[in-house]
Amino acid sequence: MNLQAPEIFRTIEDLVAMAPRATGTPGGERAAGYVADRFTRAGLDTEFLEVDSYAWRVEAHGIEVDGQQIECSPILHSGLAGHDWTGEVHHRLDAPIVDIGADPVKQHDVRGKVVLFDLAFTMTTAHTLPLTVYLYDPDRKVRNREVLGSRNPYVTSLGRVMREAMRAGAVGLIGVLRDYPESHRYHNEYYRRTLFSLPGVWITRSAGEDLRRRLAETESGGERAGAGAGVAARARLTLDVRRDRVTSRTVIGVLPGRTNDAIMVQSHHDSVSPGAVEDASGTAEVIALAEHFGAEARAGRTREKTLMFVTFDTHFTGYHSHMEFARRHVLAPDASYNIVLNATIEHVGLRAVRGADGGFETVNETEPRGIFVNVNPAFTRRIARLVKRHGLYSTSLLGAAALEASASGIPTDASFTFVAGVPTVSLVSGPLYLYDDADTIDRIDVDQLEPVARFFADVIADAEAHNGAMLGVLPAPVRRLLPRGKW
Repeated sequence: MNLQAPEIFRTIEDLVAMAPRATGTPGGERAAGYVADRFTRAGLDTEFLEVDSYAWRVEAHGIEVDGQQIECSPILHSGLAGHDWTGEVHHRLDAPIVDIGADPVKQHDVRGKVVLFDLAFTMTTAHTLPLTVYLYDPDRKVRNREVLGSRNPYVTSLGRVMREAMRAGAVGLIGVLRDYPESHRYHNEYYRRTLFSLPGVWITRSAGEDLRRRLAETESGGERAGAGAGVAARARLTLDVRRDRVTSRTVIGVLPGRTNDAIMVQSHHDSVSPGAVEDASGTAEVIALAEHFGAEARAGRTREKTLMFVTFDTHFTGYHSHMEFARRHVLAPDASYNIVLNATIEHVGLRAVRGADGGFETVNETEPRGIFVNVNPAFTRRIARLVKRHGLYSTSLLGAAALEASASGIPTDASFTFVAGVPTVSLVSGPLYLYDDADTIDRIDVDQLEPVARFFADVIADAEAHNGAMLGVLPAPVRRLLPRGKW
């Protein structure tokens, strides 16, 4: 029963009912407790990894241009005085606007001004093609121009614009969601290498177009009045922020095997929206697998390798628990387990596009997804056969071995154990609604819940049947000589 879609879907419903499940909030506490209870009832040895992180919240925000209010949402984690800063700050700006569009900041004089810019989603489905070693796309859903050109809302120009604007002396930002449907409820992540010291807000593409018309009228009106070129509209930007140090709770459940070689199964339970696909879906899959293997253990099945099931906190606040987990359980010489494989599950969702009405329109097909792998070629071939056997449509295997040496790793929740040297099989997708309040229960790809669960059960079984030291592209003794933990 554990790997069947109705059961998995009910778990997703439970988690969505707790949303938002942000780090340090009541919903986040409830979600961690819920996962721990499910793990314990499945027969796992369960504990919390508690790590300091930060809860950012906005108490007031708004943007007014020449007396006209514009609907907006805050740029999350903006207006901060430092990466470890806590407290309250009330940003009140009254400054000229400079519209840079999609230009580099350096092409404009932004000192003392509020920068109006177009947020670009810079990664398309086509960008994964150079890494693709196998594609299961029997109905050719992926291989068309529209899908290949669809954009992932995670990889954006925000960090670059923020850094350049700060250096150039700007005082605030207005981000136009150029590549997005008609919603300003875009909940960006905390990009931990970039301090968002400038306050900022998001506005929709249509609001941006209207604002730009008014800016043009203001400038032309100034010229007609004899004021000359360069007359600028003024923005009154409000952003009141509170940031507190909080304790995050990552849940770890262990099903002991005969050895301390361990297979890790991972997702994250936190969210800043309803979080159905991001990532109640992945958490529900991890719980289902824990219950499946827990039931096998109660029935008397013994395993060589230990199974470790983990749902992380801090995905949206800087990945503090992910880094601490990697330090304690991968990099530490006295780590309790030798993690020989990481299997990460994120985002079992339907595809969505910008609809005729400007909003999110669900397409009744699987969002194209990638499975990042840095395992040996024979294991990769077996994984490809499992993708086909279980009908994981629109799925690419992405060869990621070369990315291990980079500080940025892979764009999934597995990145920190990955760059710490763990062979990885990490499923992820980037539907357009991923960081929006539109990530609701109706976006779940129900037909894929069971195939994804059974696929990962077979990946785990395959790893159990093989020498853990040989699962990676390089044997473990060689891998241990390479630089690790570069984040």
